[in-house]
Amino acid sequence: EMMEHGTTTVEIKSGYGLSQAHEARCLAVARRLGAELPLAVRTTSLAAHALPDEYAGRADDYIDDAIGWLAGQHAQGLVDAVDAFCDSIGFTPAQTRRVFDAARALGLPVKLHAEQLTNQHGAALAARYGALSCDHLEHLDGQGVAAMRASGTVAMLLPGAFYFLRETKLPPIDALRGAGVPIAIATDHNPGSSPTLSLLLMLNMACTLFRLTPEEAFAGVTVNAARALGLHDRGRLAPGQRADLAVWDAEHPRELAYRFGANPLRERVFAGVPGR
Repeated sequence: EMMEHGTTTVEIKSGYGLSQAHEARCLAVARRLGAELPLAVRTTSLAAHALPDEYAGRADDYIDDAIGWLAGQHAQGLVDAVDAFCDSIGFTPAQTRRVFDAARALGLPVKLHAEQLTNQHGAALAARYGALSCDHLEHLDGQGVAAMRASGTVAMLLPGAFYFLRETKLPPIDALRGAGVPIAIATDHNPGSSPTLSLLLMLNMACTLFRLTPEEAFAGVTVNAARALGLHDRGRLAPGQRADLAVWDAEHPRELAYRFGANPLRERVFAGVPGR
């Protein structure tokens, strides 16, 4: 379904198995999809997503185990990046630092679910590790914006989750825009807060809910989205870039954000091959 909406590169995160075997299985399935489909798949280990029931009251023990799993996942070639959920219902900044230190020791880039429900100053923490991106950011403050600007960290805004959870506090769009922080947009497809696969709908929501311009939203699902994955060989129509693109039945790119519930995709090109 994502491919039918024009997607050519997708990030798939673990974080719903929360055991050694199931986290590895999630990442292995993601790798297989990238091998079997005309689709570029980037995998992110998100074992530090939630605390399993069997670890109740022992969050530090769970982080110990998750770090151990990460080493095994990396050895099997299953991981491109490492994420964590740093929030009041997730993990503390101290626990997040331990995950990031482990990722750094393995040479893996990091990213963070940050400031979605409360301000834990996770974005500033992630920026100190040179994070590729920080997700959600509804409660991001000026210190976090400045840290992200200095590190080049992408602000990954997720309007689907904002809509589905009936959030009312908007991410600080004006502050991000004014600081020149790159803004990306994604579906955040997940069963708990954003059960959508339509990147086109996210374009519309980014404009209607977050007040982005169509040009900002379009950059958010192309060049800035690629940057959030550490990929600089795609996202722009330019010599030397990967020929991954979508051909739309539209007279102007703003139509993609304007019309919701429609799919004007005429053709999808992957690695220079049309119709894939």
